[in-house]
Amino acid sequence: MTEVMTQPNAYRADFDRLIESSADAPAWLADLRRNAMERFEQLGFPTTKHEDWRFTNIKPIANTAFALCDGTASVPADEVDQYALGGISAARLVFVNGRYAAGLSLVRSLPTGVTLTSLAEAIATRDAELEPHLGRHADFTDDAFAALNTAFITDGAYLHVEAGVTVDGPIHLLFISTENANETTPHVSHPRNLVVVDKGANVTVVESHVSHGDIASLSNGVTEFVVADGADAKHYLIERESESAFNVETLAFEQGAASRFESHSALFGGSIVRNNVRAKLIGEGAHSVINGLYMPRGKQHMDNHMRVVHAAPNCDSRQFYKGILDGESRGVFAGRIVVDQIAQKTDAKQSNRNLLLSDKAGTHAMPQLEIYADDVKCTHGATTGEIDPKHLFYLQARGIPVDVARSMLIYAFAHEVLDRMTVEPLREQLEVLLMQRLPHAEKLATLLG
Repeated sequence: MTEVMTQPNAYRADFDRLIESSADAPAWLADLRRNAMERFEQLGFPTTKHEDWRFTNIKPIANTAFALCDGTASVPADEVDQYALGGISAARLVFVNGRYAAGLSLVRSLPTGVTLTSLAEAIATRDAELEPHLGRHADFTDDAFAALNTAFITDGAYLHVEAGVTVDGPIHLLFISTENANETTPHVSHPRNLVVVDKGANVTVVESHVSHGDIASLSNGVTEFVVADGADAKHYLIERESESAFNVETLAFEQGAASRFESHSALFGGSIVRNNVRAKLIGEGAHSVINGLYMPRGKQHMDNHMRVVHAAPNCDSRQFYKGILDGESRGVFAGRIVVDQIAQKTDAKQSNRNLLLSDKAGTHAMPQLEIYADDVKCTHGATTGEIDPKHLFYLQARGIPVDVARSMLIYAFAHEVLDRMTVEPLREQLEVLLMQRLPHAEKLATLLG
């Protein structure tokens, strides 16, 4: 028997109110929402009896009666800048509890051929552009969280880059969780982003999730990317919410021929965090890189779940994920590469490495290959271990104190992931977050120059 959430009526009641308040929504969107809600009610929240969730217990999420964000929350403008990317972003769209905050956002002059707006605005004015893509790539038939997000599609970001256009500087999507103005109960938001990158276009999107205060909240987000032939797109997910928060993020992307897509993630915050990446390479010669770092501590739990489907010949994909676990934290990496029969000449590699800083920390690694073609190069592997005493001894022999030497080795282990991230101000931010997790950071900074 499938266990279901203990608060099913709360979501149904909120959904019925959404449908009633959006009677003028396009018919296709109303149908999509209803189908997703029905599927969510059929599935219920997953339990550890489900194979994809057997190492992640989400009872704290399923058993909490979250209030749907009502759009009344706000954040002081002078407190938003601390999360910005400096002056290098082409635009910054800010969302508070999943709702677009125009007064906190900043959109500079974008090139001709670029559409950037809130999803709510796009639904009202551009639904014909959305219909071919929204809800078509993030499959919710066997994913309760994606189904719940789809049922509550309301707001987020819509970005369309027309053929041959290059956007200089990243588009920054900043999602801030804070208390609702009229409630102090835990709340849930379902941000939804759609990015369409036409033939030969080039764009980078940075998606940041932060908390304004130490609040209990659930952010259940979905981002869909459509990357056409010859396009080049990059997506960064930075999760640094309160350690009282819950976060489930799903990135689903589809790639055309000779396209390139990079997914980078860095997970620092949250009580229970689930990072889903769903990739489908449907055009010949497509290339993807999925790169990530997760650093749980205390009793944090971070779960990374990858699925890359090679559905065309001569494509290649790379997965690099590293975990650094301290305290009593837990980490999960489940990566599956699926090679369809048509996908001859596939070149796919997957690597997961974990560093345990405490004897109470633990991790589960499940690399998987599912291959139906006979002319492929596919490898996968996972390692888990502690800091090598020989490496510590080497640094100590050169006059470096043992605690600083440990921090130096941890820094070096993590930096291999950061080095693949090409947005310099963002990488600098992540280096600061990394250093904050390390003891004797000032001494280490001095040694590193």
